[in-house]
Amino acid sequence: MFEIRVITDPADADRVTAALSATFDTGPARQYPTRDGQRTRIYVTADHRAAPEPLPAPEAAYALAPSILSEMRWVTNTLATAECFTALERDYYLRKAALLDRIALMDEPAPPFGDATEAAEAAAVFLLDTDRDHLAGHIVERADRDPRGYLRQQYALHADCVCDDFGEGPCYLHPEH
Repeated sequence: MFEIRVITDPADADRVTAALSATFDTGPARQYPTRDGQRTRIYVTADHRAAPEPLPAPEAAYALAPSILSEMRWVTNTLATAECFTALERDYYLRKAALLDRIALMDEPAPPFGDATEAAEAAAVFLLDTDRDHLAGHIVERADRDPRGYLRQQYALHADCVCDDFGEGPCYLHPEH
């Protein structure tokens, strides 16, 4: 852990604090005027940002996923039963993107990649754009480099239960649901 002191123009204080937070794990910034009152002193306790955990492999992310046909049924049924011009829940976009990613994975053993890969990439970017305002800057940068990796990470976090509720009966993985 270390202390950072920056002396800057008061108009730049928020931008400097945000840049430090994006680069390091920081505590709260403390701001004081300089002795001459013309500039601002910023003190921040910081530490190196821990290396991010690797994004899950598709096999791990989709280990508990329902079958592709079951997910197709869920996605199409959700869309078909929604009112026209209705904004759908994030869950729909997550599951749709994961479905397209799983289909693309079957099409991707070697280049050239086809339309399935393009559709999977576009759906992953759409999910990321949906989440973007709620994410820290360093997470957005990483997700921008690998949108499908971000999708898999989000799906793995969500996968505690993605039980299909359209007549397949109780979930054997999560009987309490």
